[in-house]
Amino acid sequence: MRKLLATITTALMLGAMAGPAEAGHRDHCTRDLLFCEDFDRLPTGGPSTLNWGVDTRNGTLTVERARHGNKVLHIRTVDNGRAFLTVDDFAAPGNRFFGRMRLRVDAFPTAPDWAHFTLVEATGTGSPEIVRPIGGQYAPTVPGIFWGVGADGGPTGDWTNWRESAPVVEDTWQCFEWMLDPADNRVAVWIDGRANPELTASTTEHGGNDVPFLLPAVNTVKIGWQLYQGGTTPKRFDLWIDDIALSTERTGC
Repeated sequence: MRKLLATITTALMLGAMAGPAEAGHRDHCTRDLLFCEDFDRLPTGGPSTLNWGVDTRNGTLTVERARHGNKVLHIRTVDNGRAFLTVDDFAAPGNRFFGRMRLRVDAFPTAPDWAHFTLVEATGTGSPEIVRPIGGQYAPTVPGIFWGVGADGGPTGDWTNWRESAPVVEDTWQCFEWMLDPADNRVAVWIDGRANPELTASTTEHGGNDVPFLLPAVNTVKIGWQLYQGGTTPKRFDLWIDDIALSTERTGC
């Protein structure tokens, strides 16, 4: 009996310690979502599906089996490479939508100074803005590596509004959610189910030039990794993504 109880206790502890993508998988693609991918229905290896596109440069995307049997997307890039899963021909009612993904990053850049990376990017028409709700930057003056909302193009320019209150965490599964809302051109972020009000952008509150920030009419969403400066430390970047969802409502973690 003691041996049985010890075995059960150990199993429960291991389940609690496992990452979200490893601790007993649930089917996250059963609801009426705008887009959903949990990778379990895909063959292992290189991406071979018509459900989404691929955008790579010095990078790869590979579907692989996680420790507890479910499948995840493994992204690997070299230096300032990129590797994105792309949701093309995307259309959200009223241009308002929520996103979610589970994420583990092996290591973030510590060189060069101000190294800037993106994990989620939304682009479209009606405004030149490229919106990056999930991204971040290495800040040598702190020093530290921090999450931040960003954009590129248009009057507000190229910016990443990183916050010291939102440091990155390496080699740990986390759940990230984001919202793009044309009302006040707002971007909002949740990490592990908790709102991060400092990680926001809006028409008048953002990290760019002192002009209004505008969301595009989004028709493409990219999820993966891109680093924009060369000469990085480390030279190679590995991350794993699971349970991607785009929806008209917040899906939660």
